[in-house]
Amino acid sequence: MGNASEPDKVSSISPLQGVRILAVEQMQSLPFATQMLARLGAEVVKVEHPVRGDLGRSSLPAVNDLSGNKVGATFIRNNLAKKSIGIDLKHELGQKLFKRLVPKFDVVAENFKPGTMKSFGLDYSSLSSLDSSLIYISISGFGHDPDSPYMAWPAFAPIAEAMSGLYTFNRPPDQEVRVSPAGALGDTGTGLFAVVAILAALRYREATGAGQYIDLAMFDSMIAFADIVPNYFSMGHDPRTPSSLINHGFKIANGEIVIQIGREHQFKRFVEILDKEEWLEDPRFSTREGWVENIETLRNAVHEWAGDQSPIEVCGSLASAGIAAAPSFEAEDLINDPHVVSRNMLVEVPTQDSTPALAAGNPIKMAGVEDEAVTPPPSLGEHTNQILSTELDMTESQIVALREKGIIK
Repeated sequence: MGNASEPDKVSSISPLQGVRILAVEQMQSLPFATQMLARLGAEVVKVEHPVRGDLGRSSLPAVNDLSGNKVGATFIRNNLAKKSIGIDLKHELGQKLFKRLVPKFDVVAENFKPGTMKSFGLDYSSLSSLDSSLIYISISGFGHDPDSPYMAWPAFAPIAEAMSGLYTFNRPPDQEVRVSPAGALGDTGTGLFAVVAILAALRYREATGAGQYIDLAMFDSMIAFADIVPNYFSMGHDPRTPSSLINHGFKIANGEIVIQIGREHQFKRFVEILDKEEWLEDPRFSTREGWVENIETLRNAVHEWAGDQSPIEVCGSLASAGIAAAPSFEAEDLINDPHVVSRNMLVEVPTQDSTPALAAGNPIKMAGVEDEAVTPPPSLGEHTNQILSTELDMTESQIVALREKGIIK
């Protein structure tokens, strides 16, 4: 969908049309970022190992892609609208190919462990000598600063999440750590910062003509996302202790809902709609701390008031009174929700299986810009021939020779 406010002004130009990104990427943090840029019109060429490919291809659960290959969920939902070229970067000939491609692109992006690209001779200092206007972004768990004691540590999303303090927030001391309560936020959150960084670097280059090196750490990104933890601590509040506002789940007969109330005028409307006006004079509820201390009383009242209404009906009534509330959706609820459908926020990725896989749509709705058609994730090396012939003027015999040596896919 485009923006409904200007339905007659749909442009054929995508916002990032003409931006070219060469991405040596795997799993989720960087692929999430480059997919978002691709959805905004950038051309993303994904560089993969010619045999293994992106490790996300082997993630679980998996489906059969249009070529009949098993492809994992991590890969499917992070690689729409991209091209794939298979190059062995450990081989000298593969490194030479990559270096020849670099001047053709605006951005080189990679998310290997620190030191990996340098061992290939493909780090920023090596490549910027080929193109001083090159933008180069590295994503890793802890960045490339040797002063960090963790620089060499391997990292996935839960590692950065755990160290950010996120897992301690609102968690009772006797409760076990719950890993990844928000999915791979350490990946997707870092990916969002990568998008911002790349766009900022493109603007910087436009203004100065100079390239840029971006060192983005997942740990740093999660500190920014979970800043409430050190912030509360610095103000003398234990981040493990629930805050003094209603921000809780409520069970009703037909499901569960979440309600947030943080101001006295909101609490007044809340008890009025529950037909419990007497609580406005009850000392138990005279403070915000009292609201939380007596949350079970409030839960019982909500359950009784809701009766056999659906979660949507209950939340609609609360919303009409100016109270923020939402149903806690199961997957099927989300898929069939009219908001999700109308805003094209779940898209079907065709597969060889009986049903398509679902991936998130583009949340960025711009006036006059249509949502892109769904381009399935590429097969490993699907565009190798095309890229080497069009970008490097290589002949078919040269490409075949490299393939026979195992340099390319």
